[in-house]
Amino acid sequence: MQHTMKQLAGATLVAAVSLAGTAHAQQADDVKIGFAGPMTGAQAHYGKDFQNGITLAVEDMNATKPVIGGKPVHFVLDAADDQADPRTGTTVAQKLVDDGIKGMLGHFNSGTTIPASRIYANAGIPQIAMATAPEYTQQGFKTTFRMMTSDTQQGSVAGTFAVKNLGMKKIVVIDDRTAYGQGLADEFSKAAKAAGGNIIDREYTNDKAVDFKSVLTKAKAMNPDLVYFGGADSQAAPMVKQMKSLGIKAPLMGGEMVHTPTFLKIAGDAANGTVASLAGLPLDQMPGGKDYVEKYKKRFGEDVQTYSPYAYDGAMAMFKAMKAANSTDPAKYLPFLAKTSMPAVTTSELAYDSRGDLKNGGITLYKVVDGKWTTLQSVGGK
Repeated sequence: MQHTMKQLAGATLVAAVSLAGTAHAQQADDVKIGFAGPMTGAQAHYGKDFQNGITLAVEDMNATKPVIGGKPVHFVLDAADDQADPRTGTTVAQKLVDDGIKGMLGHFNSGTTIPASRIYANAGIPQIAMATAPEYTQQGFKTTFRMMTSDTQQGSVAGTFAVKNLGMKKIVVIDDRTAYGQGLADEFSKAAKAAGGNIIDREYTNDKAVDFKSVLTKAKAMNPDLVYFGGADSQAAPMVKQMKSLGIKAPLMGGEMVHTPTFLKIAGDAANGTVASLAGLPLDQMPGGKDYVEKYKKRFGEDVQTYSPYAYDGAMAMFKAMKAANSTDPAKYLPFLAKTSMPAVTTSELAYDSRGDLKNGGITLYKVVDGKWTTLQSVGGK
């Protein structure tokens, strides 16, 4: 009996060693990818939408069981909340670099992305951000890339469209003084003037404000054709409600941060007539839009919002650059990332120019009709 027990113990030990050997042979190396965005506060819904797209890309790439540099790899997301705050953004950036990330997907806001980008650049870590302020890619860093079209193009198209297509001549412009809001409003104003429009007043608020009555009362006295706002939906929604309550007949117009289900929900009936510009084609016209919508719904149990398809494409561009370079070393795959040319969800060819801006970024204009965002016109893109 004792002899049998020894045999069993020996067999168990051999089996355990054999299993451990098999597991070791299949063990994939974890490759950390950084992510940061606003995960708490008034902009948390943007951050979640952004993160969901990246999560889907990570899961899709890991499902292919990638082998890079002769070893199986497993991508792991190192996520952080930058609270849409520039100071927190730089703290988060340093922590992610110290964590040993091999690439950075984020930040979301231009105001957090721009100061954080220096930290990633100094560490030689490629960064693909959602930020749209022109300044982000104009700093001379080789590590900066975008997920969306910059405000230069979006503001330019929107300003021209407002005057030439919508017939708006007298325009009041308000911005939230963030790098995004002010930059977008500047580009819009420049284009509107060039198209023959008149910016009759330029006002500003901040990205926490919800009471705009003093600014709007002043605007009402000028009888504008349009009120343009550079900022987020959490300000645009109360603003448009207050415009209606003050009897301002002019519609509100904004950028892609206004083009959200959250804006519709908060603004209610006051949202009708609002116009917004958004980078890229409408979701149902994107080359990979239909498949993406189905995959997203199955994974998260909700509809695609605004940013996730662009986040997905940005993450995939980074992973494919690593595979093309056969290395997760930032210095080795960075040149391959810069030369990216690939079909994507949002465009038939995702490619970057010498600064890291998207080459094929179109703009689509939308209007709220009966409580829903409806497409007005797409300009450029493919």
